[in-house]
Amino acid sequence: MSPKEILVDARGHHCPVPTLRLRRALEDAPAGTAVRLLADDPMARIDVPHFATGAGFEILDRSEADGVLNFLVGRKV
Repeated sequence: MSPKEILVDARGHHCPVPTLRLRRALEDAPAGTAVRLLADDPMARIDVPHFATGAGFEILDRSEADGVLNFLVGRKV
């Protein structure tokens, strides 16, 4: 995790909680900071990209391992 990255661990929570926590973290993040979301709710595969596109953010990185979705989200440049 880089110094300009905030971690939001939403594992164990179901829709819409992971996306709501992501939104709050992005709104509170200083300029130039990305937010990494960890979620194990399968709906996050759909909700997070939909939220990011609609709110003017972009997914900088996305991966999945052992049932955990990992999204790195930041502001569009």
